[in-house]
Amino acid sequence: MQPTKSSSLKKSKPNYINSIVGVALVLLLMGIMGWVFLNFERAGNALKEDIKVQIFLRTANKDSISQMQQYIASQPFAKNVEYIDKEKAKQIWNKDNNEDWAKILDANPLPESIDFYARAAYVNKDSLNNISNHIMTLFGNQITEIKYPGELVNNINEKATRFGLAFLVISCILCIIVIFSIDNTIKLAMFSNRFLIKTMQMVGATRGFIARPMDIKAIINGLISAIIAIVLLYGIISWIENQVPQLKVIHDNTLNFILFGGMILVGVAISLFSTHRSVIKYLKMKLDDLY
Repeated sequence: MQPTKSSSLKKSKPNYINSIVGVALVLLLMGIMGWVFLNFERAGNALKEDIKVQIFLRTANKDSISQMQQYIASQPFAKNVEYIDKEKAKQIWNKDNNEDWAKILDANPLPESIDFYARAAYVNKDSLNNISNHIMTLFGNQITEIKYPGELVNNINEKATRFGLAFLVISCILCIIVIFSIDNTIKLAMFSNRFLIKTMQMVGATRGFIARPMDIKAIINGLISAIIAIVLLYGIISWIENQVPQLKVIHDNTLNFILFGGMILVGVAISLFSTHRSVIKYLKMKLDDLY
């Protein structure tokens, strides 16, 4: 008879290992989704900040050019402000076109310019137009033209908006799937413990006494699942960054730590909520309904 009791007790215990692994895999999916979202935004900003604005100069007065350069560098819309003289403009042209015009032309026809890259928040048609008008108002007599790739700016913003909206919808759907998947995984683990819960209630144990150890176990299991998911996600991120070195440029440890913290919070919170709800559910059920 003793082996039968032992076997019965084993069957009554929830399979926490399967629950932990299941929750970890679901949290890993959530973590990958979050990492893609964070890097999508940062990659978009990095792409926007590759937009170069060129201010072609009429004046050759070095003091006036220096004053203009310092003013633009002090503005929040500009970064990497650089004065390009004729010789440097020629070097850039030759590099971009992979040839040297010295074989054909004696004089250098390229104008001097002040170049800068616009910050991501200002890379849109209206903002760049306002920036151009502002600079022309202040230094119009020293400038011949202000150029930037307007069509490229419009394309970047349109595509970013479309992809952003699509990703937001997908993220919401995946979040719902993640929450339901974790909840169902926990409920399946608690199902095998329903008779133990009911037996404790029948001998006079209070709800708090019954639920407390299981809630603590849920917190621990949720934390273990989150740690497993974080370790796996960190390995995936490291591998992807090694395969795509450009991603290392936008790597941000602070955002990654926030993501990892969110995974821990979600894992613990949903595990605790699902476990506690299952305990209360079985306490309210009649004994015959448990079969």
